[in-house]
Amino acid sequence: EVRQVESGGGLVEPGGSLNLSCINFASGSTFKSFHWSWVRQAPEKGLEWVSGIDSSGSTSYSDSVKGRFTISRDNAKNTVFLQMRSLTTDDTAVYYCVPGLRRTGYSPAWLEGQGTQVTVSL
Repeated sequence: EVRQVESGGGLVEPGGSLNLSCINFASGSTFKSFHWSWVRQAPEKGLEWVSGIDSSGSTSYSDSVKGRFTISRDNAKNTVFLQMRSLTTDDTAVYYCVPGLRRTGYSPAWLEGQGTQVTVSL
């Protein structure tokens, strides 16, 4: 059963931009009541929290992406977005969206989508 789909990743040069989307197939009332986060996993590293948005639309960011990334949500479309600008090679990772605003201690077992690969390279 597919529960959510992340998309929008790709190969981009340093300094470039990408826009990620995550559509979740929960009911509309369930989606809009949840807080959502984007997390990422770089090669040979653990899951890292990147950004979160609560059910009222308040946002938060890790220090590594603050000022470069923007998270948003469209409850009518059950979708969470991540606009990424000024990308660096350190942003190379698979990106996932997850429910909640937890900042640490993520387990791969909690991931529901397949993620979307972001590669920043010349």
